[in-house]
Parts: sequence; C-alpha cells; structure tokens
Amino acid sequence: MKRIIKNIVLCNVAIAILLVSSCKDFLTEEPVNSTYSEAFWKSSRDLSSALAGNYALMRNVMNTGNWNPSPSYFMYGDAVAKQYFTIQYTGDGLEGIQNGDYTFQYNVESFADWRRFFKSITMSNIILNRVPKVDDALLDDVANPDKFKNKVMGEAHFLRALAYFMMVRVWGDVPLVTQEYEDPISAEELPRSPKTDVMKQIEADCLKAIELLDWNYTSQNDAKVTANKGSAQALLAHLYLWRATTTNVTVDQPIMADIDKAEIAINAITANGMYSLTDTANYYNTFVGKSREGIFEIAINDDLREGSNLHIANMFLRTSQIAYYGTNSRCYVNSEYLSNHFYKMGKVWDWYWNSTIGEWEWREGDVRVIDDGDVRYRKNFTDLDTERPTCIKYHNVKYRNAAQKQDAFISNNIIVFRLSDMMLLKAEIALYRGNTRAAIDIINSFRKRNGADPTAMLANTLTNDEVFYEYALERGKEMYLEGHIMFDLIRTRQYKNFVGWLSESRFKQEGFYWPINPALFKNNNKLVQTSYWRGKL
Repeated sequence: MKRIIKNIVLCNVAIAILLVSSCKDFLTEEPVNSTYSEAFWKSSRDLSSALAGNYALMRNVMNTGNWNPSPSYFMYGDAVAKQYFTIQYTGDGLEGIQNGDYTFQYNVESFADWRRFFKSITMSNIILNRVPKVDDALLDDVANPDKFKNKVMGEAHFLRALAYFMMVRVWGDVPLVTQEYEDPISAEELPRSPKTDVMKQIEADCLKAIELLDWNYTSQNDAKVTANKGSAQALLAHLYLWRATTTNVTVDQPIMADIDKAEIAINAITANGMYSLTDTANYYNTFVGKSREGIFEIAINDDLREGSNLHIANMFLRTSQIAYYGTNSRCYVNSEYLSNHFYKMGKVWDWYWNSTIGEWEWREGDVRVIDDGDVRYRKNFTDLDTERPTCIKYHNVKYRNAAQKQDAFISNNIIVFRLSDMMLLKAEIALYRGNTRAAIDIINSFRKRNGADPTAMLANTLTNDEVFYEYALERGKEMYLEGHIMFDLIRTRQYKNFVGWLSESRFKQEGFYWPINPALFKNNNKLVQTSYWRGKL
C-alpha cells in the first residue's frame, strides 16, 4: 500500500487521534504521542484509546470537505442529486457536482482523494493485528479480558467495513488492504481491487463484528455512537441491497439471494426490541442524536470538541437560526423537491374541457397541492414563503461564547443508520419481489404516522413501477439530508426521474462513480483512473 496512503505514517495517524481517558468516558479524549511505540498496547486504556482514535478518524472521513465546510458524507450522498437542494455558486466547484461534473480542482483534490478513508482503515488494521497479541495479564483492570478484546476488535471490524462500504459506493473498485503495515510508506503498491472482492470483505467484517459484539453497550456514553450488533446488521442490510443492484448495472433485475440476506439483517434489528420510532411530537430528538430510533451515529458534540463546525447544517442555516450568519445560506431547498414530494389532492375551480358535450366548462376539479400537514414538511423546512426555503433538520446550535452568541457550532450527531431507514428498506425488498401490496402498506404507514393527508395515501391499484416511484418519494421525505438519497436512487433505478445529469447511458457506464485524484498516481504506478473518467481529467 505504498503510496496509496502516502504521508500517513502510523505515528502521524496516532497523533491525530483523540484518545480516551477512561472506558467510562469513551469519547472524552486526550491526545498521546504515538500508538506505534513499544510502550503502547500495554493496558486496557491503550486499547480503548486506539479504538477512540479509530472513531475520530471516521468522523474526519465524514466531515472532510473542500476548502468550504462541505462534509463529504453529505456531498456524496445528497448534494449530487440537484433536485433535492441547490448549492449557490462561489467558485469552489461544489455547484458543479450537482451537474455531474466532478472535475473541478477543489473537488478533485478533496472529494476525489481517498487517503482519509485509508487513515481509518489503517487504524482498524492496526487494532485487529495488535489486540489479539495483548497479554491478558496486562488487562487486569477489566473483568473479562477476552470479552473486552472481542469488543475492541468487533468495533474495529465494523469501522473498517463502514469505511470500505462508503468507498465502494463512491469509487467502485478500490485497493483492498486488510494487513497492518508498520511503515505504510514502504508497503507494496496495490492496485484497485474489483468491487465484488471489496464487498465480500465488507460482508466478512460485518459478520465478524456481529459475532464479537453485544447488542447492549458497556456504558450509556457509548450508546449509539459506538458499534454494536445492530450497527453491523444495519450496515450489512445496506451492503446486501447495494450488492444486489450494482454488481451488474446493465441489468435491472437484482440478485435475489442478496435481497433475502438484507431482509434477514433487518429482521434481526426489528426483532431485538431495543429500537423504536421517535414520537413525531419530539421529531428533532432523532437528529440531535442518541434517540431510541438511532442505530449508529457519529458523535458531533461541541462539549467534547468533536468537529461540529463542519456540520452540513452550517451550509443551510441563516441568521434566524444562527446569530451573525448571513441572511442567505450557501444552500437552499428546491421548491421542486417540496412540491414533488409533499403532495395531496385539493380542489380548484378552473376551465375544463368536457369532451362529451364538446365545450369548456367552469367547474371544480382535482389538483395536486402541497401537503403542509406532513410533519416532515412542517419540521424540516422554514422560509417556505420565499424562493429559497431553509432546511432546519439540524439546528441544535451551541455557542462557545454564549453571552455574545459568537462561535456557533452544531451539536447534531451524524445519523448513519436509524430504525425508520430499516423499516422503509423492507418496502424496497417487497418491491424487488413483486409484492406491491406489502410495499404500499409500509409506505402508507409512514405517511399516516407523519400526518400526511388521506389523499396522499397510495391506492392498492398502483403498479409495481408506480409504487417504486412513490417509494423514492417517501425515502426522499424521510431520509432528506442524511447521506442516502443518491445511493437510494441508484439502487432503485429511480435516478431517471430525479437526477437530470445521469442518463441511462452514463449509468450503464458506471458514470455515477467518482474519479480519483490524479495526484495519487504519482506514488502508485498500479492505480488506474475510474473508467468513466479516463481522458476527462
């Protein structure tokens, strides 16, 4: 891996890591000089510190943007689908990705560079190699050394799987590295591995994490923001659906064996009983974090200095939500998104052609209007009477200088997996099987619980294709700005209805994958550019 992760020497990884002061306060972290020295790996604190560092590196993966605060997790998953929101032009190229052009300098240098992913993967590999070698006698402060080591390794397996899952959805084929290299600079150069091999490794890591982890957490501080069995099952469900639908993008028929496996993973979560949907009266609690609905989240807590200044909310919120911010936000919600997704049938008087009598007549007719009763419409958006509505899904604003309302940070966790996501995926599974009625029931249940108008409910007479479209709408309402939208549209082939720049021809060329930064080629002669982008960079 020489040079795939150039400039990521192990000790430098460790310096950037935030380390725990105790297992009890898992994410309350103090830096240390090196996890590489022989003085390390000598205590339970060392193992917990390395693991905490792994989570910190994963948070950096998701929060990294170009020179503006533009977190990659949301750029890859949401921003590329322009119909959902618009990025204002400032010259940094972010608006370009909404037109399917990933070649702008700032985007290539940041979003097309996978080295930050390999920092997290490297840390997972170190943990998985070192922890089994730690003598149980050194862990005399834990009740069960084997269980403790299993927990650490289980979470490392999950984090490696999560990093690779994000990479395989963004780039397809990526270098597959599962060994620890003491000096990554001198490690062998590795080519991009086929996406099928990468997905097999993700599956293996998830299954191993499920084997090693418990459902419950060792402390309340760890809840939701560290991996458990549910986290691994949720990742596994998404992996199986992605593999079922993208292994061969030239056909629309999914791999049904993977569809079945996805359902098994989801059923394991729903059958456990430790997760429940957030009451809509407490809607925002889900997105602050650590709600009963949360399955896995990345901690963004200003009290612990967890990088909240780079939250996606900073690109949407304006003066009325954050003091001293501008009256115009960098991003705004498209009115087209609102009218397409939140609809009900209303009555309006207009002229209608009566073909029976061959005359125009003035009468009341049915027309689609905004369903402003849906909780997700009322709670997620404001400034609805303007040309640029604002998304306030994340607005847990904290001021480090509270008296002057200065130095604002967003303390909403990044919600990676939650129960609503899993329950909606059951509708997608039903549609792949041709069980249209089951999918309709799930979609209608979501609309009913969120207060949608009765006229927005789906009729049982709809075809499977029609329900697939409505399913995309429902995912778009429920999962708005949660890093899923574009990947949902690719899986379900609904990109045709929502992403103007992604033609069917480009899709079948896998033109939804990102290029890689050409700078990476200088240090690894075995790398090749993503096929669609060859000759374009």
